[in-house]
Amino acid sequence: MGGKNIGDLLNEQHVTWGWFQGGFASPGYSSGKPATDDLEKVCSETHENVAGEEVNDYIPHHEPFEYYPSTANPQHLPPTSTAMIGRQDQANHQYDVRDFWAAAEAGNMPAVSYVKAPAYEDGHAGYSDPLDEQRYLAEFINRLEKLPTWSSTAVIINWDDSDGWYDHQIGPIVSQSQTALDALTGSGECGSNPLRVPLSEEGAPEQGRCGVGPRIPLLVVSPYSKSNSVDDTFTTQTSIVKFIEDNWLDGKRVGGGSADATTGTLNHMFDFHQRQARRLFLDPETGEPLSGH
Repeated sequence: MGGKNIGDLLNEQHVTWGWFQGGFASPGYSSGKPATDDLEKVCSETHENVAGEEVNDYIPHHEPFEYYPSTANPQHLPPTSTAMIGRQDQANHQYDVRDFWAAAEAGNMPAVSYVKAPAYEDGHAGYSDPLDEQRYLAEFINRLEKLPTWSSTAVIINWDDSDGWYDHQIGPIVSQSQTALDALTGSGECGSNPLRVPLSEEGAPEQGRCGVGPRIPLLVVSPYSKSNSVDDTFTTQTSIVKFIEDNWLDGKRVGGGSADATTGTLNHMFDFHQRQARRLFLDPETGEPLSGH
């Protein structure tokens, strides 16, 4: 991939960050060890999902920063030390989820962390299940809430797609496209208005960017998220990038046609003047609140 990504912008401003994905490292790996020469073992860890099926933890195409030369770690080299997690070294900000916990529990959580569950717990049909996903999310957030840094933490839970399984409502066609590959509203069409086709920074039409896609959930869990609140601001997945840019980069945008420039804000989901909400711990198996918390 060419152009910049949000990691490049964070590097330019010396903001600590990382992508943390289940299965990125070797089985038995622990953070801070020197790089292993046994690359055959990298990404080979497996786990059983709730149905008892063995699933490889790591899915390469779920790791977006590996597609950019500037942020790739193709040999999956580990960080040189726990203290360097989130900073520039041989790992190039690409890590295993175990590195996230090593940093977080050492009081060294990066300012911005993308965390991707191992495949068997990511909730995707075919190799995972909502119960696997529930367990992962509940255990992850319960563990975060026990850290001193919880008072300044926000967790944004985002899904990649719905496949239209449970939604009766098509999303609005914000950007249109008219190519032979389009068929949403008619043969060769995702909307019929060529004036709604997005333009490049040079003013040229950019076809093939029909959007938005199916509606997906988005949750914010934080001491400062509004309680018992559903926000009706029109947002997209790129709103998460915009939130990062507005909070750590003084509003600087990725550019190159990225939708961060036009998407809605997540700010209405927060109230930074409220008294911090109480910590809620959930049973990973049932999803119910744990008694005594």
